[in-house]
Amino acid sequence: MRVVLDWVLVPLGLVVMLAYQAWLLYKIRTQPTKTVIGINTINRRVWVQAMMEDPSKNGVLAVQTLRNNIMASTLLASTAIMLSSLIAVLMTNRGAQPSVLLYGDKTQLGFSIKFFSILVCFLVAFLFNVQSIRYYSHASILINVPVKKIPLMSPNLSVEYVGRAVNRGSYFWSLGLRAFYLSFPLFLWIFGPIPMFVCCVALVCLFYFLDVAFQCNVSIVSEEHKISDEEERSGLP
Repeated sequence: MRVVLDWVLVPLGLVVMLAYQAWLLYKIRTQPTKTVIGINTINRRVWVQAMMEDPSKNGVLAVQTLRNNIMASTLLASTAIMLSSLIAVLMTNRGAQPSVLLYGDKTQLGFSIKFFSILVCFLVAFLFNVQSIRYYSHASILINVPVKKIPLMSPNLSVEYVGRAVNRGSYFWSLGLRAFYLSFPLFLWIFGPIPMFVCCVALVCLFYFLDVAFQCNVSIVSEEHKISDEEERSGLP
């Protein structure tokens, strides 16, 4: 019965999390203004446009902002590779005994699969954050190119290209952070499939309130009402 719980609850918890991520991706692609990630993407494009219009005045601000993002990604990458090393040490420790609080598969193979899953999770988080550093590093140089000189220097370089580089760095940072979030249910899986499934459901509920832009929706609707009222007062069609 305990082994059956591992085969049922663990895949079910992972399916719940993957289904939510697929739904979030669909909302970002179709209705970006209703998600925090979509709104931040639009604002970053506007920010890149503003920074590149006058690099002599905004160049230092742009580089410092990107440097802060690089530092954040570096911190997460260092933490991920350090935890990966720790998990690798625990996997080689054959003398550890199963906890009495564990309810589920207590075999040595089961523990190896659990630790290996956590190790893969942290390695993926490390790779995502490294890619984030890569894009931010490219963007820190490209963002100082004046907009007026872009057609003369390189026809392929544009504000949209630099904006995509900044947004891709942010996307990889978000993916690395979500890989860290995924490590929580994998850690609880050590104590059994029930805590792992409960943690997956709790994370999905938390993600929903963090990813959906409730206040932005209200502000957009109220702004539309204000514009319509002003048009009615002024007599515009």
